[in-house]
Amino acid sequence: VQLVESGGGLVQPGGSLRLSCVASGFTFSSYAMSWHRQVPGKERELVATIFNTGGTPNYADSVKGRFSISRDNAKNTVYLQMNNLKPEDTAVYYCKRAGGGYWGQGTQVTVSS
Repeated sequence: VQLVESGGGLVQPGGSLRLSCVASGFTFSSYAMSWHRQVPGKERELVATIFNTGGTPNYADSVKGRFSISRDNAKNTVYLQMNNLKPEDTAVYYCKRAGGGYWGQGTQVTVSS
């Protein structure tokens, strides 16, 4: 199992970024996927989950209405569209496959003027 995140960077408050996570080594369409984030000294926080069976994704209250998770099973990729970014969104963002505790290496998102 391999998960590779990309798309992080430095953005001004109010800006947008789209993170991507390309998966390999398993049947992507069979698993729920999630995005998490972590700030140094704090626990990793669940940001959003998208299910393999369809249905409404789940979001942390802190990102509802600003972030959107989606997936493209043909490309084995899960995305996190982040709009109206705030300084408190600064963190390393990780994608995770449900079951088995598989994580990517993370991508840094920094929101600062």
